[in-house]
Amino acid sequence: MNACADGVDRPFTVLVLCTGNSARSIMAEVLINRLGHPRVRACSAGSRPTGIVNPHALVQLRASGFDVDGLRSKHWDEFATTSAPPIDLVVTVCANAASETCPLWPGAPQTVHWGLPDPAAASPLEISAAFADAFAILGQRISGWLGDSPADAGRKGLLQAARRMELALLAAPQPPAIDTAAWRRRI
Repeated sequence: MNACADGVDRPFTVLVLCTGNSARSIMAEVLINRLGHPRVRACSAGSRPTGIVNPHALVQLRASGFDVDGLRSKHWDEFATTSAPPIDLVVTVCANAASETCPLWPGAPQTVHWGLPDPAAASPLEISAAFADAFAILGQRISGWLGDSPADAGRKGLLQAARRMELALLAAPQPPAIDTAAWRRRI
């Protein structure tokens, strides 16, 4: 079942993009679906999907108590058809996806860039830590975004909070220290 299938009283819908749709965007999709349920739902896709979810992303998600059944690497064209659900927000998590020309999405969504380094590019000795760090950074950002928008703020409030998060990331010279314990209590 497509987590972004449309409904009458549909939740705010986020499409998370990364070129390969195998690691960062997959982890963000899962985190948004858990932390934002029921008012926010997420899907992820890539411009050049790898066709598989990175095994290290799956290990990280399982270790954090997430169900990984049904996760798959998808092409962004799946979400650019007239039959696709309206998208409210597009979040790019890698510099490549942020600089590519994207299709026209149903719903004419706002786009923000919440980039972070590719954990799959880490050395074999550092890859587990890189995935744990990427997961924690995504969790902190998503928790901050959702926490910055009151539950009754609606689509406009979620869009404004997403833009504030993007501006805060642009102003920061490097990722802030991760308070893993604080956001993990929310999942």
